[in-house]
Amino acid sequence: MNGQPSRTALATAYARAYHQVAAEPRVFTDELAVPIAGIPAAELGETNDSGDEWPRLRRLFLAGRARFAEDTIAEAVADGARQAVILGAGLDTFGCRNPHPGLRVFEVDHPDTQAWKRQRLAEADIAIPTSLTFAPVDFETGTLAAGLAAAGFDRTAPTVFAWMGVVFYLTPETITGTLRFIAEQAAPVRVVLDYLYPPATENGAAQAAMTARADRVAALGEPWRSYFTAEEFARVLGDLGYRDIEDRSAPEVLADYMEQPPTYPDSLPRPPHIVRATHRPPSAAQRPRPGSADRPDTSR
Repeated sequence: MNGQPSRTALATAYARAYHQVAAEPRVFTDELAVPIAGIPAAELGETNDSGDEWPRLRRLFLAGRARFAEDTIAEAVADGARQAVILGAGLDTFGCRNPHPGLRVFEVDHPDTQAWKRQRLAEADIAIPTSLTFAPVDFETGTLAAGLAAAGFDRTAPTVFAWMGVVFYLTPETITGTLRFIAEQAAPVRVVLDYLYPPATENGAAQAAMTARADRVAALGEPWRSYFTAEEFARVLGDLGYRDIEDRSAPEVLADYMEQPPTYPDSLPRPPHIVRATHRPPSAAQRPRPGSADRPDTSR
């Protein structure tokens, strides 16, 4: 919300921090998660864990998606990526922990949330490395393209985009527009993001749980605005030219990182999904020659 930082970003940071100290299998290690959360480790359990099943499942999924995103970044760097863009970064600390020499990290978020994060970093005495650049963007008055350009982002360099915990707060039109912007990079790109499945109308308990959760985030001024099935999201990506589409549910992601991943009971909504895909620009031989009949319209 304007004038204040994201409340859901703070809740995510608390869950990520508690995962570092909770008596559960360590899915994701982040030595900066507790300091940036701003709560002593001994108090995190009282803040985050009410003892029921959902907080633990949510916490493990948030840890799993963070690890999956950072694994994807590592794979992209190995394939030649030299830029990473964290969209809706919140209190994510990858930019401060960046282990990849030569990788420039851009964090995109609302100006109010970024100002709050900078304050958190200062209070926790966490240094901002020279490889990290903040790109504040207020989508009501600006664009992602303008915000990244002002931050020095190179539209011609291989890049990986991580877009976690954001898509369901946006309209389908905004999601498609952002994916189109990413696909227009004049070099290979990789994107990793998560989304929510539609409420299961055939399951009354699960639908009620989903509605209750949606109502809670809406009350914070951050309502969910979009839902997709795996088939629908694959179609969105495919229509924009993405390939190598890999879509997994939360339990499937955790199965890679845990010997005994948790199961989702039928009383809970469908688990979130994480998807990653690649996009490669046409080769020079495939591009139309200047003056040809297929010359693109540049009048816009």
